[in-house]
Amino acid sequence: MHRFRFPLDPLEIASLERATLDAVAPPAVAEIDGWLLPFDHGSIGRAKSAVPIRYERTHARDVATIESLYAARGLQAAYRVADVPGLAAIQAALAHRGYQAQQPTLVQVGSVANLRALSHGTPAHVGTRPEAAWASVYLAEGFDPVDGAHRIQALSRSQHMVYAYVEEDGQAVAAGTAAFSQGWCSIHGMRTIPARRGRGLAARILVALANTASEHKLERVFLQVEEGNTAALALYSRAGFETAWRYHYWRKP
Repeated sequence: MHRFRFPLDPLEIASLERATLDAVAPPAVAEIDGWLLPFDHGSIGRAKSAVPIRYERTHARDVATIESLYAARGLQAAYRVADVPGLAAIQAALAHRGYQAQQPTLVQVGSVANLRALSHGTPAHVGTRPEAAWASVYLAEGFDPVDGAHRIQALSRSQHMVYAYVEEDGQAVAAGTAAFSQGWCSIHGMRTIPARRGRGLAARILVALANTASEHKLERVFLQVEEGNTAALALYSRAGFETAWRYHYWRKP
């Protein structure tokens, strides 16, 4: 079982951020001096926000350079910046340029072994292709259909993804995905339709994805969850996840 030391070491941080972009698969990614710059016109923040992959020797002047690179592609720049002391100068530069910190999100890490033990129910169906049943969950009533379509598109184009869903009475009612890259299993797109929540369906999705990760000889797993999502945080705590860091999206209003 993989055991983490906190804070994560620089190589783990960089590999985790690369794995994140491998999963959301933006159409283009640039890299400059310790930053990854994904370019996407969709609604997924991680797929279109510049992110530092090191927490030291990152320069505030990079903010203006990155802003111009996004503008050259017809995009409004956004930044996904961890709340750590080493990036304080970046945060100050963003605030000076009129950006605001929004959507606090936790990066949580855990072990595949612990995740496999989360539920004793029947694991979800897992496939290597984005089946129509899987996609239907993101377009179900109660979810933003535009955001759902963007998520289906982004998660379907990744070369590293497996797709899980639970079906009841002939309808897919919960879905999620995992990407296997950079030595990580990463969890993305967890959704349960509102009428079926609170029944352990998300746990069945997670166990199925973890079982598949184990077949690929992966031991460590991460996910990203909004700080205010208390139901998801309770589930992930039961699965042994721990918070590695918190970040904000910095955007102009």
